Amino acid sequence: MFRFALRKLPVRVLILALCLGPIAYCQAEAKEYEVAGTTTEILDFYRQPGIMTQPGEYSHLLKDSPDGIADLCRMVQGLILHVFWAQEYGVTLSEERKQEVNLRTFRQMVARIVELDTQTLNVARVPEKRVVGNCRDFSVFLCALLKYKGIPARARCGFATYFKPDRYVDHWVCEYWNDAQKRWVRVDGQLDRVQLSYLKPDFDHQDVPQGRFLSGAEAWRLCRRGELDPDLCGIFDMKGLWFVQGDLVRDFMSLNSVEVLPWDCTEIMGGSEAVVSEEDYQLLDRIAELLTSGDRVFNEIRSLYESDARLRMPADWQP
Repeated sequence: MFRFALRKLPVRVLILALCLGPIAYCQAEAKEYEVAGTTTEILDFYRQPGIMTQPGEYSHLLKDSPDGIADLCRMVQGLILHVFWAQEYGVTLSEERKQEVNLRTFRQMVARIVELDTQTLNVARVPEKRVVGNCRDFSVFLCALLKYKGIPARARCGFATYFKPDRYVDHWVCEYWNDAQKRWVRVDGQLDRVQLSYLKPDFDHQDVPQGRFLSGAEAWRLCRRGELDPDLCGIFDMKGLWFVQGDLVRDFMSLNSVEVLPWDCTEIMGGSEAVVSEEDYQLLDRIAELLTSGDRVFNEIRSLYESDARLRMPADWQP
């Protein structure tokens, strides 16, 4: 059993929600909350590197990085090896190498990359010489490269529908501002030729359509309304509303330029046995509402993050 509150929705959206299912409903809701109010101030915020995306002393290694999104994705794919896909690239990882997924920042990942291979970053490494990471790392790395080039970008935490049939798999993507089209575009920078040949997605992974990836906020609202079974959301044997709750808060933090690891937890991220108070449910519902309301509520998102310690990592936490 899970609790949900049916909010007052426009009739046309409610009909779609009831008749077409979670993915179609999410597409309808996305139109209802179409991006609005994307100001220069907002774009400047996402153009600036955050605590995780600062290049620091490695800025000089980025000067030869390509410009186009497809080429930037290929660059990232040539530097990072996904911990769960290693076997598909002919690599058996030691337990020590697997620990590289705990590298939080772009600077830490780059440091490991050049430790493994001193070539410039625009040279693809053989799989054995790539830093070991996960979907979050591909997204954060791509965001860092885009920000370096002055392009507003942000990582998004949520669930992908294209890894397993009828499942919403824990995943991260990158979202960048396409100035020509005046919209945010979601890119799955992890999917290279190997993974594309295995998954065979029926869409452009460099412009992921609404509904194929649900942000934590989108998934949370669907689950709370009873339109999506939270037990379909998660990874491996971890699933349920508590898992969606974690991705919701991580997505919220990411939109505040703090892209924590998938296992970093704040006060309000509980495990499967955690008791969620009514006050916490109200806060989580409020976060989800804000994150699906477009850029016009950007100041509210920032204010809530700065004012509520439950939504931030502990004061003694260091990336």
